[in-house]
Amino acid sequence: MDELLQQIENYKQEVTAYNASTQDELETYRIKFLGTKGIVKTVLGEMKNVPNESKKEFGLILNAFKVFTEEKFEQLKESISANGQQVSSKIDWSLPGDPVPAGTRHPLSIVRNQMVSIFKRLGFAVAEGPEIEDDWHNFTALNLPENHPARDMQDTFYLHQNPDYLLRTHTSSVQARIMEKQKPPIRIVCPGRVYRNETISARAHCFFHQVEGLYVDENVSFADLKQTLYFFVKEMFGDAKVRFRPSYFPFTEPSAEMDISCTVCGGKGCSLCKHTGWVEILGCGMVHPKMLDNFGIDSENYTGFAFGMGVERICQLKFRVNDLRLYSQNDIRFLRQFTGAV
Repeated sequence: MDELLQQIENYKQEVTAYNASTQDELETYRIKFLGTKGIVKTVLGEMKNVPNESKKEFGLILNAFKVFTEEKFEQLKESISANGQQVSSKIDWSLPGDPVPAGTRHPLSIVRNQMVSIFKRLGFAVAEGPEIEDDWHNFTALNLPENHPARDMQDTFYLHQNPDYLLRTHTSSVQARIMEKQKPPIRIVCPGRVYRNETISARAHCFFHQVEGLYVDENVSFADLKQTLYFFVKEMFGDAKVRFRPSYFPFTEPSAEMDISCTVCGGKGCSLCKHTGWVEILGCGMVHPKMLDNFGIDSENYTGFAFGMGVERICQLKFRVNDLRLYSQNDIRFLRQFTGAV
């Protein structure tokens, strides 16, 4: 043990004689004496070789050496600070900082927010619901009972563990949930992600995004629906022309699809509009009376209209993105194009 005591004494003399005038020299001291593999750790590790009857005595000596070394470190640090040598002495604070690249919203988020903002100005509130839905809210309550042929229009992802639940095929299920717990007047838009069992390609995907709207009150007419959609097109696309075509949806009667003049070719004909000059952007119609009755809303006193559109289609017209797969590939080159968009 005398050898260990002599070694400690030699280390103390070395500590006493050590001088540091720069931050680098201070760091050298810290690593040599106080680091995880430094002298203090090594000396403390010798306790395992000390006889039990001497452990208390040597413990005090070793602890005193540790404190002595730490106090020396603090003295050196204060000395360097007093001489103007700070920890960050190598940093030139007059240099400009490193640029931080600005992030951007996803193009689908940009367009969805614009769409929702337009309808908010018309008094529509935003409603959201679960993406995992039950059959009642997604189909049956929307005038799509079991074995209804219109169910074949939507290839559905059912949950294997419980086929009564599925990934919602449209955000109309949110409308169903709102009508279930709220009495008219109802004026909502329902943005969200939906799922269809389709082959992924440039023109189709297994998930996409919708914004659907619902207005139920007394004396709501098809003219109210048309004027609402005219306002939306004016705010979103400017002076684009609009036309309505008769269509069929199980939850609306009468039903229509709405086209706008192609914003890419100006109605002259291109690949986007299939050389017709028109692009279909949404489906709409008057809420089917049976759907109102399903939720205890008197269809004799109340009427309503509904509409639904794909965010990807509107985004395609706004930004001319022709491949749906780009939206979900997280390609930074694609996303950077939208920096600065609101």
